[in-house]
Amino acid sequence: MTQTTKYVIKYKLNGERRFEFAQLHAASIEEAQEALAKIHDASDEITEITVSKAL
Repeated sequence: MTQTTKYVIKYKLNGERRFEFAQLHAASIEEAQEALAKIHDASDEITEITVSKAL
């Protein structure tokens, strides 16, 4: 089993600021995009993604 860490993903969804928590392997934008794609529709515009460790 691979170690994951809890991160907060801050982003804009269709122009509206949002955030989600996710268990990721690393603080990478690519991994965050994959996590967000699982919870949002493909037609949603996801921009300004930042990833940081959750407190």
